Amino acid sequence: MPKGLTEDEETPVAIDFTLPADVTEVRDRIRMFLSQEVKPTEERLRAANDLRAWRPALQELREKAKAAGVWAPHMPREWGGMGLGPLAMAFVSAECGRSQFGAYILNCHAPDEGNMHTLLHYGTPEQKQKYLRPLVDGECRSCFAMTEPEVAGSDPTGIQTAATKKGDQWVIDGHKWFISGAHGARFAIVIAKTDPDAQPPQARNTAFIVETDNPGWKIVRDIETMAGRGNHCEIRIENCVVPDSSILGGRGQGHRLGQTRLGPARLAHCMRWIGNAELALEEMTKRALSRKLHGGVLADKQGIQWKLSDSALELYQAKLMTIHAAYLIENGLPFRQEVSMTKYHVANTLWRIIDRAIQVHGALGYSTDSQLENMMRHARSARLVDGADEVHLSQIAQNVIDAFRTDGSTRMATGAGLL
Repeated sequence: MPKGLTEDEETPVAIDFTLPADVTEVRDRIRMFLSQEVKPTEERLRAANDLRAWRPALQELREKAKAAGVWAPHMPREWGGMGLGPLAMAFVSAECGRSQFGAYILNCHAPDEGNMHTLLHYGTPEQKQKYLRPLVDGECRSCFAMTEPEVAGSDPTGIQTAATKKGDQWVIDGHKWFISGAHGARFAIVIAKTDPDAQPPQARNTAFIVETDNPGWKIVRDIETMAGRGNHCEIRIENCVVPDSSILGGRGQGHRLGQTRLGPARLAHCMRWIGNAELALEEMTKRALSRKLHGGVLADKQGIQWKLSDSALELYQAKLMTIHAAYLIENGLPFRQEVSMTKYHVANTLWRIIDRAIQVHGALGYSTDSQLENMMRHARSARLVDGADEVHLSQIAQNVIDAFRTDGSTRMATGAGLL
């Protein structure tokens, strides 16, 4: 009992870190499925080094996921999903982050996960039946086309891709790039400028559903990155004619739709990155315990212990931040500040833990004999996608300033409601 309170005045503590039983059950089911079904298959396929074997093997695993009841965990049950909220999805995505194709096999991978949410909340009944239904069923894939090479991605109001109204149709012209999943996608959600003079500037853009067999949709190339090719494509949209019914979420709502989509999507990335970071820390620990040096093992050396402890501390912080942000989203509370802080922290934590793991592995960690070098090359993008570090830091600082101006305190910008 807090000092100074009588027994009658005692109030219950609101914070409870005990996971609900249903969340624990879901996490354990998916953990077991990924461990028993997915991990052995991935290891076998990597050892065989036969690219032709991957597609049928992954499809077989997707059918097993449906049969096991772990399909589309983020979607409502009436749509064939598991009906999980953001908190449960935090744990599901963290488990998926420990596997190369876990999220794809469960059908909760980017960009389809975000597009499903977007269609569910903004789509018309006809759009849901035509595009969301096959997406949830795993019959097709999709992509989200917003980023442009000529415009800073951190300011979507500057988008140059334009859509012009002609009768009951729209003609879209523009240039997009880093459109993840474009190869093989049946349709794209394209953000284009429809009202260049609208005020505020956020009302200038509109979202359109564009089918990728449209003659005006042309894939230029799969962009080569430092992690190789990952189906991140450059797109030319030229004289692309779509009906007025292809507008998603209403005219002038493209910016709002994109921001609504990106908030939870940023957190989904963080969840998966936590799984990646856990895997890197485990590899680091295993190496420290097995590598002998000067009459002992690396784990006996203080310099190595510091790398392990720093990584554990940062991973603990990342988990707490992610769970709190998921809690805010699930309960309909303001979450943008917390998601920005979480995204920045987890992306940088992932980079640092993998870097330490490579250091502990020495030459092996730098070589392709270890999975760490591949993890490092993919981790570098984490500090760019869904908002560059600098954008999040600027927004975080502005929220701190605004909070202080409001009531002379920064509490509302440093984890509102925690203390």
